Amino acid sequence: MRVLLVEDDEPVAESLRRGLLRYGFEVEWVTTGTAGLAVTAPYDLVLLDLGLPDTDGLDVCRALRRRGDVPIIVISARSDETDRVVGLEIGADDYVSKPFGVREVIARIRAVMRRARPETRPSGPQRYGARLSVDRKAARVRVDGAEVALTPKEYDLLAFLTEEPGALMSREQIMEAVWDANWFGPTKTLDVHVAALRRKLAGAVVIEAVRGVGFRLIAGPDVTEPAETPDTAEAVDTAGAVDAPGVAAADSTDAAGRS
Repeated sequence: MRVLLVEDDEPVAESLRRGLLRYGFEVEWVTTGTAGLAVTAPYDLVLLDLGLPDTDGLDVCRALRRRGDVPIIVISARSDETDRVVGLEIGADDYVSKPFGVREVIARIRAVMRRARPETRPSGPQRYGARLSVDRKAARVRVDGAEVALTPKEYDLLAFLTEEPGALMSREQIMEAVWDANWFGPTKTLDVHVAALRRKLAGAVVIEAVRGVGFRLIAGPDVTEPAETPDTAEAVDTAGAVDAPGVAAADSTDAAGRS
């Protein structure tokens, strides 16, 4: 998912950008309303500060809404109820007051996108590549026509990764979706479940580890699962892992600032 971030406060914007990247989002950051309105590349959501140096963010929100229905989340130090109401009435989908945490912004993004794109479940088995099929209605998985016995968490993990084949899912995204929406513990259990899933799927699809970020599922007629020999959970994460250019290794948990 591609996010347009319109924010002139560099520490706030950089913290948000790093946090969003860690959760698998693409981010285009601009510092003025004029620059935000000039962006021509497609994006899926806008994070918009109101206290911009060249124009009022409410005017930018109004202009963006006239152009289309892309979701807009206002981020601002203006906590007055009037500003919140005006922002929502002129087209913003949500309003987050500074200071805020990155996790809160991620949760708001997901909620807004769920409303913007209601989930539709396929009625029958869906194929991924030539060998794997997942029947979400019956919660059954088959490889080469034979049913594969998965634990509930293994199935949930596979179901999540197959929602967007090829998309990079951060470790935090996966833990929150598969284990608990408020998960704050270690993520090594994820490595163990990925290793088990790889063994049971027998190379029908590739679950690629991206070092320092997370995993992506690759489905296609000619996929080849990398050999896996490590015995430890830690080694599982780096076996066959690739680096993700441009993704900051350091995590950011809070973006505090005022405009």
